[in-house]
Amino acid sequence: MGNNMPREMTGAELKSMLKSSINLKSLGGVKSPGLKLSKEDIQWWRDAKIGMFVHWGLYSILGRGEWAYFNEQIPKEEYESLADEFNPKDFKMTELTGLAKDLGAKYMIMVTKHHDGFSLWDSPSCYEGFTSYNTASKRDFVKEYVDACREAGLRVGLYYSPMDWRFPGYFDPEGKSENARLMKQQCYGQVEELCSRYGPIDIMWYDGAWLAHKGSDTSSAWFWEPVKLNKIVRKYNPKTMINPRSGWEGDFYCDEGSHEMKGNIIPVPWEKNMCICSGSSWGWMENDPVSSFEWLIKMLVDVVCRDGNLLLNVGPDKNGKLSKEVTDRVREIGDWLRKYGESIYGTRGGPIQPSDNVYGTTYKNDTIYLHVLDTQKFMDVTLPSISENIIACTTFNGEKCEYRQNKEGIKIRLPKERENEVDTILKLKLDKEHQQPKEQEIYFTGKE
Repeated sequence: MGNNMPREMTGAELKSMLKSSINLKSLGGVKSPGLKLSKEDIQWWRDAKIGMFVHWGLYSILGRGEWAYFNEQIPKEEYESLADEFNPKDFKMTELTGLAKDLGAKYMIMVTKHHDGFSLWDSPSCYEGFTSYNTASKRDFVKEYVDACREAGLRVGLYYSPMDWRFPGYFDPEGKSENARLMKQQCYGQVEELCSRYGPIDIMWYDGAWLAHKGSDTSSAWFWEPVKLNKIVRKYNPKTMINPRSGWEGDFYCDEGSHEMKGNIIPVPWEKNMCICSGSSWGWMENDPVSSFEWLIKMLVDVVCRDGNLLLNVGPDKNGKLSKEVTDRVREIGDWLRKYGESIYGTRGGPIQPSDNVYGTTYKNDTIYLHVLDTQKFMDVTLPSISENIIACTTFNGEKCEYRQNKEGIKIRLPKERENEVDTILKLKLDKEHQQPKEQEIYFTGKE
């Protein structure tokens, strides 16, 4: 990452600089420069742009969200008895990896253990053996998932929650320190299993390193010792990308939820994590409304034009199945990406800063892709000037557009508006390749 120390930036400066709706999770993680991957190591992820997230576990039986065990204060024995029902006999993991391919995703993240403690693999380190392999299904779903991903040509990502509601020590780590130590021991053992038994893991995606439902992932780093934890990951997989949710600063940042993306290009590697449905739950809920195609494409464009990746979540039911409405929407997005993916995959956000709800840009080599989200408002827009000369301006399909470029900026006349286009894409051909600006390494401290 170079010899220069990263510039420290507070959360307040970040918000001021970006004037953004973004809410990066787990700012101010422990620094350990030797753990961070280089820009070259994460280039594949930068190019990938689209991933598919899968939340699936015992909570999928209840259909009341992945937090049902905690929120409803379900007795431990009652909740654990659900494992007798988690036996999706007709389910093949290739159904989910095939859907990810249909989406146009280049990588997947699957929950291996959520906060309820139920582990979807044969895990000797699991406290009290609370795993899919030891209960009704007798299956190692992580192995099935990893094998199916590789067969489909998808990069492999594993979600893992260090915390576990089954441990009283989670809720009182100092008063019940011995029990908390057992939870930490489980975490270290399971992370080692996940990283050593299934071949190369491309992404380790933590969630839930806070303690007692207080503070944040970073405020509990004293307990988890995330640098030590992630050295285990690096021991087996030196190039695994790691998110910041273990208390270490991580290789990329995360913004979570279905809120709109507004503001400027974000000058660090980042990922938008959101649900294809309402966002009220990551796990399966019956009749959870599916977001509209237009909204999801707009979100995708808003994220990529701000130089991020979109990780889109689906929540299968207890049998590993998704509703027709969900799968139809996934394939609708995939159809769009097959048509317009040139303007998404392998691009970088910019070089022109986005205008909220009006336009944004991506670029690759000597081409800028202008994504117009509101053609009416765009009619009055003069784009900022750029250092290169535009030698051609066309629609995505090659129809010429009138344009004027001078030192004041760029004015483009759109062709006759097309019906039902959520994103009107223009291609600006430049007289030379646009040079990506030198990346400044920034460390967001999380301080206000």
